Amino acid sequence: MAEKVWFITGTSRGFGREWAIAALERGDKVAATARDTASLDDLVTKYGDAILPIQLDVTDRAADFAAVEQAHDHFGRLDVVVNNAGYGQFGFVEEVSEQDARDQFETNVFGALWVTQAALPYLREQGSGHIVQVSSIGGIVAFPNVGIYHASKWALEGFSQSLAQEVAPFGVHVTLIEPAGYDTDWSGSSSRRAQELPAYADVHKATEEWRKKRWAAPGDPKASAAAVLKVVDAEQPPLRVFFGEAPLGLAKADYEERLRVWEQWQPVAELAQG
Repeated sequence: MAEKVWFITGTSRGFGREWAIAALERGDKVAATARDTASLDDLVTKYGDAILPIQLDVTDRAADFAAVEQAHDHFGRLDVVVNNAGYGQFGFVEEVSEQDARDQFETNVFGALWVTQAALPYLREQGSGHIVQVSSIGGIVAFPNVGIYHASKWALEGFSQSLAQEVAPFGVHVTLIEPAGYDTDWSGSSSRRAQELPAYADVHKATEEWRKKRWAAPGDPKASAAAVLKVVDAEQPPLRVFFGEAPLGLAKADYEERLRVWEQWQPVAELAQG
């Protein structure tokens, strides 16, 4: 397998860090971005010139373009662009502030959009490349208390599916990775939480109990590294792929229910056509 050059956002922890290590371990090159590049010092010590640490806040569009340009100029090409930076915003829809919502979209949607736009001219020109968007099972189904997070991932899914069709003629692939619950600190210190309204106290309690049961055994992000290498090495990679055992069952149940309701209400749909 030919050496690949990766550009990965959010490499200080979780998926981003584990995937960077997996790429470096097999001899690939990695431009690794983080808000604090000190978190990458150990990787620089171990892998030397194979890793290029770049300080980056993905919500800064100009900085995104500059970081991608720096990575391309440094390594001479880009093969895999991974939009991993993101976080979880907790809170019922009524509880989420305007700033909560805007911040969530700035990172999870616009950050990925800016990096994607910055990388595309290089990928198109070389006639190859793979954009990997880290979405979530929450990008296709939805649960209580993370409505704005879901909205951000559904937006990522939407523009990425369009993007895949737009760039296919240039030999560029797009994959949405949709993980289940993983031990990535997504719901820990990386997350943000809205101020809870007293009216929802009982609902919050029930929701939290249900969440703990649903993700009783979160996945190990280290285990995902082998899977992501399979995806980026595939001759024809998928547009969407689940990581973990749980998402397929959740997706099937959700989509079967959607189809059932759509079919039930098809007479009304036809009535609306006139």
